[in-house]
Amino acid sequence: MTAPMTDGSGLQAGLKNRHLSMIAIGGVIGAGLFVGSSSGIATAGPGILLSYALVGTLVVLVMRMLGEMSAANPTSGSFSAHADRALGRWAGFSIGWLYWFFWVVVLAVEATAGAKILEGWIPAVPQWGWALIVMVVLTATNLVSVGSYGEFEFWFAGIKVVAIGAFIVVGALAIFGVLPGAHTDKAGLGNLTDHGGFLPNGPGAILTGVLLVVFSFMGSEIATLAAGESEDPQRAVTKSTNSIIWRIGVFYLGSIFIVVCLLPWNDPSIKAQGSYVAALDSLGIAHAGQIMNFIVLTSVLSCLNSGLYTASRMAFSLGGRGDAPKAFARTTSRGVPMAAIIASVVFGFVAVFFNYAFPDTVFLFLVNSSGAVALFVWLAICASQLRMRRIIERESPEKLVVRMWLYPYLTWATIALIVFVLGYMLTDTEGESSGRTTVLLSLLVALAVVAVSVIKERVRGGKAVATADTDTDTDKVSVG
Repeated sequence: MTAPMTDGSGLQAGLKNRHLSMIAIGGVIGAGLFVGSSSGIATAGPGILLSYALVGTLVVLVMRMLGEMSAANPTSGSFSAHADRALGRWAGFSIGWLYWFFWVVVLAVEATAGAKILEGWIPAVPQWGWALIVMVVLTATNLVSVGSYGEFEFWFAGIKVVAIGAFIVVGALAIFGVLPGAHTDKAGLGNLTDHGGFLPNGPGAILTGVLLVVFSFMGSEIATLAAGESEDPQRAVTKSTNSIIWRIGVFYLGSIFIVVCLLPWNDPSIKAQGSYVAALDSLGIAHAGQIMNFIVLTSVLSCLNSGLYTASRMAFSLGGRGDAPKAFARTTSRGVPMAAIIASVVFGFVAVFFNYAFPDTVFLFLVNSSGAVALFVWLAICASQLRMRRIIERESPEKLVVRMWLYPYLTWATIALIVFVLGYMLTDTEGESSGRTTVLLSLLVALAVVAVSVIKERVRGGKAVATADTDTDTDKVSVG
């Protein structure tokens, strides 16, 4: 058994194997799958399946690279720590803080989404009140211990997995006309081609669909961060890496396939109610909307829980490497990085405030400027793996228990695909949250963070030179 990762710190191996399994599974099932898929279907029709398949393939390749590095060196900083070693301090600093920023904004988005559902059930409590309650409860959970985070995520992810599994089974029975008591007049495999063809809006809609679904995959990498606090980090990373193909295949492609077969892609209810709710409603299942709202709420809470955990562990890792306040790297007696958690949630609360006070200005800027971070992170993982493979092969080849396929050719192909997606986003100019706006604002923030890291390194280097000169002068005085 591999010794639990400690990073030379007070982090403890409080996550059990069952926690890691569910975190790995739940990480690929974001609330975006339930909420955001309707716009993708409206854009690409049944061809959205190709969009999901394309992005799913991209995620599988990136996670394979990350799995290779993390199995060889499990750490709470994951890809940020790998970039630090492979590409330089500037890369680890930049990608770490960008990732932290992304999840802090996600906290505000998910807290607001959850609050809307809860307000619909209990309107006596205002929406901002529900957002506050949700954030406080999950902050308390994360502050108790990593085990309590793992336990909450185990049940959240379990509900999502069971819900999607049940949806796929019920939907498949309806498609083949063997579901008792269901209205199946709209269901059938014919929906894939009967309403304008499989690609009703042309092949270009596949790439537009990619832009709409790519961000719902963010979270796949959480298992590699959490593995550092597990009983057997190497085994946990290896297992989650090897299983990601079927997880994406079943939960994303499988469930979306059911949706586009249950209803015509251009059915107005998909846009009005959301794809999964509309699909269930079409079968005449009682209270389908409320059932799906409960599942979406579970996904939101899961995303919030994991987002707070992920942001705090990244801040902890940055603190340990001297790229964030040292207080972030301190832990309580239970192995919890309290300062890192509190700092993350404070910025989350600030973002929630901006969402209510300045939704169309400050908060829109935050959302747009963090939107392309997922693709930047994936690029950093690819670039790191190109160099880290050679380092591992030279220093400890026995640690290569997970290997990237067709290295380095498939790594370069993945980089080309990510760059192509970013380039294609620049052609999307419609709306306040267009692809071009998202890429340019995210790039602006990324350049600002890189500039800070470069300045920080120069200051650090200057101090080191000054210290060396002082030591030399002292030696001369001593000799004299």
